[in-house]
Amino acid sequence: MKRVVVLGCPGAGKSTFSRKLSAKTGLPLHYLDMIWHRADRTVVGREEFDEKLDELLSSGEWILDGNYARTLPIRLAHCDTVFFFDLPLERCIEGVKSRLGKERVDMPWVDDELDPEFLQWILDFPRDVVPEIKNHLKNFEGTIVCFRSREEADAFIETMS
Repeated sequence: MKRVVVLGCPGAGKSTFSRKLSAKTGLPLHYLDMIWHRADRTVVGREEFDEKLDELLSSGEWILDGNYARTLPIRLAHCDTVFFFDLPLERCIEGVKSRLGKERVDMPWVDDELDPEFLQWILDFPRDVVPEIKNHLKNFEGTIVCFRSREEADAFIETMS
């Protein structure tokens, strides 16, 4: 495990898991949200994002935390391991709500309330994004680990030596 992609609905626990995995393995961790979003709540252009992503992909080892479906095929072509958080929607919404008002290392601003548009994206995630992720994973030849709970993810980290 040298090049890792972590996927799943917002609030599922991707970033928490990614931090623990990075601490356990020593692999450098990169949050795609920190590449895409600016602190002023604007975003970089696709070209700038793709250039930064290409730089990361060409480096030897990494953990990439984030969905960004448009870039999933290229990330899968470069990685050897995928962790997919496929948690119940209610748990994801609880996770998003639990981080309101808190600083995060994976996002360049603090959300004090749940944005209705973001909530709708989360509600649509199982219907719109999960099938796309699963479709891409069908042809992936590396290791795929699917978590159905945060407890499963924690247990995985605990079993690592």
